[in-house]
Amino acid sequence: MSKLDQSKTPLFSVLKEEYAGNNTLAFHVPGHKRGKGADEEFINFVGEGPFTIDVTIFPMVDGLHHPHGCIKEAQELAADAYDVKHSFFAVNGTSGAIQAMIMSVVNPGEKLLVPRNVHKSVSAGIILSGARPVYMNPEIDEELGIAHGVRPQTVAEMLAQDSEIKAVLIINPTYYGVATDIKKIAEIVHQYDIPLIVDEAHGPHLHFHEELPTSAVDVGADICSQSTHKILGALTQMSLLHVNSERVKVERVKEILSMLHTTSPSYPLMASLDCARRQIATQGRELLTKAISLAHYFREEANKIPGIYCFGEEIIGREGAFAFDPTKITFTAKELGFTGTELEDMLTADYHIQMELADFYHTLGLITIGDSKESIDRLLAALRDISNRFSNQGRKLTHQLLKMPEIPEQVLIPREAFYRTKTKISFEESIGKICGELIMAYPPGIPIIIPGERITREILDYIKDMKSAKLQLQGMEDSELITINIIEEK
Repeated sequence: MSKLDQSKTPLFSVLKEEYAGNNTLAFHVPGHKRGKGADEEFINFVGEGPFTIDVTIFPMVDGLHHPHGCIKEAQELAADAYDVKHSFFAVNGTSGAIQAMIMSVVNPGEKLLVPRNVHKSVSAGIILSGARPVYMNPEIDEELGIAHGVRPQTVAEMLAQDSEIKAVLIINPTYYGVATDIKKIAEIVHQYDIPLIVDEAHGPHLHFHEELPTSAVDVGADICSQSTHKILGALTQMSLLHVNSERVKVERVKEILSMLHTTSPSYPLMASLDCARRQIATQGRELLTKAISLAHYFREEANKIPGIYCFGEEIIGREGAFAFDPTKITFTAKELGFTGTELEDMLTADYHIQMELADFYHTLGLITIGDSKESIDRLLAALRDISNRFSNQGRKLTHQLLKMPEIPEQVLIPREAFYRTKTKISFEESIGKICGELIMAYPPGIPIIIPGERITREILDYIKDMKSAKLQLQGMEDSELITINIIEEK
């Protein structure tokens, strides 16, 4: 329950009323001078409003690096809305926030327990921090061909095996909206009195509706980042970083954020985050109820279309799938013979509908507080038309999910591997060498090998099998598998 007045927007109000409202004469950057020097076509399209509040740091509008006025108040309101101890505006998105979280809790050489299928920003955070990653595998849904969450039992086993682990990082929920039992994981992690870091990029809305999976901030995450722009109303790039435990030194977080943030943060973007917080705090349940209802409507109608399948709550109870966010709509047309990428391309080219992502089997979309029945019906109409066009053509995509090899030996930590010289050699002659590339398999979206790990015959054969099966490989510099980058051992 909020203690502060969530109808307030301190940063936006100062920009709108005190700065723009008083027609302040600008002799400061940016050079467009409240839009007067902006490109004519661009300002005609965007409008003058954003330019009038596009300012730099000065006392009236506060400063992100050492806030003491309206930005400080805006961040306090965000913390109050999410019922956490501290919240910070993350102007580099959740990618930058994740890097800051890792650097705030793990020192060079210390071990960090992470899922194998982490976002590249986690890998970047590991490189920047000098941490030594200890990898655990998420659960693979062989029927769907995607990775779910990490089981609590996996976390417990890994911590019991290695007393040197200093922190644990969990993804919750996944891109596909699948959540693990984050409360149980928090309880396990805290038995060792170490911090739980949560990448909740896809869960900024979870705290505000009881029909959604539990948010990590409500059940024990010590530090957590959320992409407010992904599902809520903030402009792209804006995220929040929450600190909710004494296990994390908040002054250290501030120091790291100041190192990573630009010294020229965008005030229009920060103002959009201020307003998005007000919106979700004051209208969140109503707006999310509508979005959830639209998602249920889409899923019910989509699953009536021949050749289309959109999974939903029926996956709850499978390994790694403790809860599910229905606003993520992931559907397949493999019964019509299309890969997820082909379906996405068709929706874009033929129907002017842009989806969020595609993997080999699926196309993923988001239903948010900005959707309407009209937008859902337009997508459904496109899927019905595709079904009508291709239902009787005898096409069918064969389901293939190859068993991944074991996680290979880590010879160098990612930071060491990043800075070492790479050498290109024959793919077939690389067995036993240290890999210099990150090679990813889709499905299920998990790295096969990471720079610094030793290449095995099993890994080479798996990569070749993936290519033969025409499944997606990402990260290889040479997609023909003739050469591979390796790191020479000293």
